[in-house]
Amino acid sequence: MRITMIGAGYVGLVSGACFADFGHIVTCVDTDPAKVARLQRGEIPIFEPALEEHVVRNQTEERLFFTTEVADSVAEADVVFIAVGTPSRRGDGRADLTFVYAAAEEVARHVDGYTVIVTKSTVPVGSGDAVERIMREARPGIDISVVSNPEFLREGAAIEDFKRPDRIVIGVEDDRAKEVMSEVYRPLFVNQAPVIYTGRRTAELIKYASNAFLATKITFINEMADLCERTGANVQEVARGIGLDNRIGTKFLHAGPGFGGSCFPKDTRALVETAREYDVPCRIVESVVAVNEERKTQMARKVVKACGGSVAGKTVALLGLTFKPNTDDMRESPAITIAEALREAGATVRGHDPEGMEQAKGVLPDLDYADTAYQCIEGADAVVLVTEWDAYRALDLPRMKTLVRVPVFVDLRNVYRRAEVERHGFTYVDVGRG
Repeated sequence: MRITMIGAGYVGLVSGACFADFGHIVTCVDTDPAKVARLQRGEIPIFEPALEEHVVRNQTEERLFFTTEVADSVAEADVVFIAVGTPSRRGDGRADLTFVYAAAEEVARHVDGYTVIVTKSTVPVGSGDAVERIMREARPGIDISVVSNPEFLREGAAIEDFKRPDRIVIGVEDDRAKEVMSEVYRPLFVNQAPVIYTGRRTAELIKYASNAFLATKITFINEMADLCERTGANVQEVARGIGLDNRIGTKFLHAGPGFGGSCFPKDTRALVETAREYDVPCRIVESVVAVNEERKTQMARKVVKACGGSVAGKTVALLGLTFKPNTDDMRESPAITIAEALREAGATVRGHDPEGMEQAKGVLPDLDYADTAYQCIEGADAVVLVTEWDAYRALDLPRMKTLVRVPVFVDLRNVYRRAEVERHGFTYVDVGRG
């Protein structure tokens, strides 16, 4: 099938590359000429494992194309995916659908014959209705079906998630569109990936409800971690003890500095606002949003406490700046709040990240940046492990001891064992292992 992907950001690029790998002919359209030029040269603007080889291979085999031109790519397409950003709107946290609606209007002008329009972007309930209305108003008599097909890609594991998904959710209102979407995802039937066909509004809500539930699990175990610290319990053992219950599950029960990224913060805020719009307040999700924001500041206070109650005039080394490993995404990373709070408290903050340094410099321009983890650690009054990259999981503790000015190690991801770190002369602070 011929597929056009409007937007060559994270979702559009990963989805486009994977569809092409299935054998579809895919054209990714983006308004940024510089980005398109880079992609045409095989240069990937984001870090995602295995993405570059997928892009280059499918370009070479002429299944994947990049352009700034909407008209021809849309006119030739059987299916057009809208995969543009839906950032939080300033002031109220609602999803900003400006780019989605603009894409819908532009696409409407160029479709030729029956075309399925798929909203891949994360959008509030009812957005598909709005997309269809905009397109039919822009071009009366247009022969289209509008479908909701939310993505469930984890940054750092997106290729695997796309090709071996837990489920595929397709919100569709007519059989003709259902048949087309079945053909789009037919290659995944070999893996017996569960396909859920449902109404468009239901599909839109599935995405938000899924992310809100996962965010709630993270926030819950973080609160249990605080309780563990006060009571002398071990949050990792608590998480294992409850996670082995199949009704709860083991995933997203890792205590830490709070969630960040492009999805959970934005989507929980948007769900709260959607619920308020329909006069059905989501109190649990509201609490998750508030507690998570406070969590990041709380982690900065933990560092200050580990430094004897003050970081004024001291150097703090942050290992890991992205919101999670295996991505260069800095969006709403806990490291941002932690670094800013420590700087406000008078500390010099030095940072290192295996992949996110350039992105970090855009949001944390006042940090000192080191080329290696050990350069970051040198002369520090405290070392703080913020993001659990593999590169930080087996640090040379004796070497660290010779480099730091004061041997304080704050492990916000519980990567290390207390006895091991203390044996090398460090004061060790973790999360919830009282």
